[in-house]
Amino acid sequence: MDNYTLSDEERELAQMVREFAEEVVAPVAYEADRTHTLPLDVIAQMGEMGLFGLPFPEEVGGQGGDHFALCLAIEALARVDQSVAITLEASVSLGAMPLYRFGTDEQKSTYLPDLLAGRALAGFGLTEPEAGSDAGATRTTAHLDGGEWVINGSKQFITNSGTDITRFVTVTAVTGEHEGRKEISTIIVPNDTAGFNVEPAYDKLGWHASDTHPLSFQDARVPEANLLGERGRGFANFLYALDEGRVAIAALATGAAEGCLEAAIDYAHKRVVFGEPLATRQSVQFMLARMRLRVHNARLAWHHAARLRDAGKAFKTEAAIAKLTASDAAMDNARDATQIFGGNGFMNEYPVARHFRDSKILEIGEGTNEVQLLVIARSLGVA
Repeated sequence: MDNYTLSDEERELAQMVREFAEEVVAPVAYEADRTHTLPLDVIAQMGEMGLFGLPFPEEVGGQGGDHFALCLAIEALARVDQSVAITLEASVSLGAMPLYRFGTDEQKSTYLPDLLAGRALAGFGLTEPEAGSDAGATRTTAHLDGGEWVINGSKQFITNSGTDITRFVTVTAVTGEHEGRKEISTIIVPNDTAGFNVEPAYDKLGWHASDTHPLSFQDARVPEANLLGERGRGFANFLYALDEGRVAIAALATGAAEGCLEAAIDYAHKRVVFGEPLATRQSVQFMLARMRLRVHNARLAWHHAARLRDAGKAFKTEAAIAKLTASDAAMDNARDATQIFGGNGFMNEYPVARHFRDSKILEIGEGTNEVQLLVIARSLGVA
């Protein structure tokens, strides 16, 4: 099948989620954004639809789909609300997928059923005050004492870490040293662990309805069996998840870019200036044409990267290209849509204002766009 052609099943999935986004998500998006509240009833309905289980095999409670299917759903949601879309992306890519890929049978049986059904959320604690793009600078530590990991340190910008249905956060921690280099492992820390503190939520520029917190650990103790995957492989294992996440973020950004385009087209037809609709002005027509071009290129880029990933082929560079292309498209389209809306674009009641605030993080999260350029440059042998 052509990289840029959807199967009938994929088309049906995209249409189903698009309709859900318009009928269920969009009507509550403004209030959720205004109150900085993740709508858990919407998350529950997404769970009932099977969205959280899309890329997992049926034998573990999933839908038997692939990463492409997950990205289709994320794009459709992001068209109307990026906060809900990132909640799905983070819960699957950073919460459930590492557990499915590296977890023991006991860990999977304990956590996966609720995660894949949307009854629970999970986060991944990687970023720290001194360790962002340089994740190898991790300072959080964990050492064994009496059959338990004792964890000390802090994390920041952790999605899905403090909701009423969050079950655990998987954290990267330095568990020793090997040949002069830090040994970084991943450990599952349930949210009710003594010494694990979910600090007050951030007052963010955008993604207001997405749950994001700093975390702190003061002698937090969890069983030795909570080690996720092989000891010392925590950072290496995460790198693959990061590449997958970049494709998913590209899909999210594409949805945001398209949402801005559709809103701008609608407004340009309705807004009358000097007796004529804005859409009759060539300067606006050209602006809309460029917005359409960005959506098209962004979608081609993430489709290509996702197809490569699902075919078992190398996709690191293509993931970086997709993330860079789509995040730029989202930010540029948000800016142009806001300009077309004029003064109304500055009012939060209009979706383009929310997209303008939300889209900036797409150029930062999952690796800054400068990091994406570095990945691409390295693939050319010049960095």
